[in-house]
Amino acid sequence: MLTGSLIISWIFAKSITNAANLGLDFGIVGGVAYAGYYLSFAIAGIIIYLMRVKGGFKSIHQFLIEKFGRGAIVIFSILISIRLFNEVWSNTMVIGSYFGEIGSSSFYWSILVFTVLTLAYALKGGLSSSIFTDVIQMGLFAVLLCVILWNIFSIGEMEVKEVVSSGDWTMATGLNLLFAAVLQSFSYPFHDPVLTDRGFISKPKTTLRSFIFASIFGGICIVLFSIIGVYAQKNGMEGQAAVEVGKSFGVVILLVINFIMITSAASTLDSTFSSSSKLLTLDLKFGKTIKSGRIAMIIVAILGTIPVFLNAEILSATTISGTMVIGLTPIFIFWNMKVPKISFYLSVICGLVFGFLLVFNFFPQFLIFTEGPYADLLWINIWGILSCIILYLIPKWLKK
Repeated sequence: MLTGSLIISWIFAKSITNAANLGLDFGIVGGVAYAGYYLSFAIAGIIIYLMRVKGGFKSIHQFLIEKFGRGAIVIFSILISIRLFNEVWSNTMVIGSYFGEIGSSSFYWSILVFTVLTLAYALKGGLSSSIFTDVIQMGLFAVLLCVILWNIFSIGEMEVKEVVSSGDWTMATGLNLLFAAVLQSFSYPFHDPVLTDRGFISKPKTTLRSFIFASIFGGICIVLFSIIGVYAQKNGMEGQAAVEVGKSFGVVILLVINFIMITSAASTLDSTFSSSSKLLTLDLKFGKTIKSGRIAMIIVAILGTIPVFLNAEILSATTISGTMVIGLTPIFIFWNMKVPKISFYLSVICGLVFGFLLVFNFFPQFLIFTEGPYADLLWINIWGILSCIILYLIPKWLKK
């Protein structure tokens, strides 16, 4: 159940839409590149296991309070809030795109209705209902994905060798994103409470196995879904790959893809709401009541829907937020190292600075040594992570 919940909570509408679109842009290389983010499960699983077994920690927040103090919790909670905030709009926008053109009334109304319906059952059951529905949604996703792939390879007459040979394995055609994803996997999972909350609810060994299996099977699912984009590329389609391929196979397959998106988006959205509730009531201890948790869910639902009306980019929810939190890399990789409290702030602030350099495109071009899409993303992460590690260790060196 834990493995299924982990996988489906990360194979959300945003991810499979990005995977399909990257398959359209770069062939199977694009799918593999995006699957690089699923290394996050294995890394988080191993570190959380060590933190629980060797450190005796019962949550990420307990670890941060004991090692860096309450000030660190405030900053960390802000990073988490940004992540939860991004998860709402980036997934509901995908749902809206299946019901109408971006900016149309049907686009906006479908988003509002979907958000309200998901919020309703999350308010009722919290994390328990989230994990229960995740297992059902994972089963549906697997069946529906098989239906789509069967149509592509049988009716669409695409061969496996065409998929394997699609795209070029160069930095300019997908590998920039792959290496950036691998680098971000050392920090990205720790600012995602949807993932880390599940790291402390089962026995340590059970959790470790679940996270490693989720890393493997989650990555495979993403690569398989990117085949939709490969098929779209082969047939010269443009736009949203999953939508266009669905249309090409007729209304039934379009409904199947639509249902996958609704299923995966709902699984992520209910997890986002329950994690928001836990953050406010259990981690930050603002009103330890169910009512307080439900209020937190409603606030996140409202605030997280606002960017829908501001034409935000779906992929940026992953790449930009992943860069913003690279300062967490040394904090969790060196979790057992004794360092002064100032190390936390230096590393996190450094990561935020590099994140803003990416957002505002201020990064010096002479520090970028590859070409093509996502080259700036890759090198901002390389230089940023190195800087964060150095700043994290400097106070320890000075103290010595």
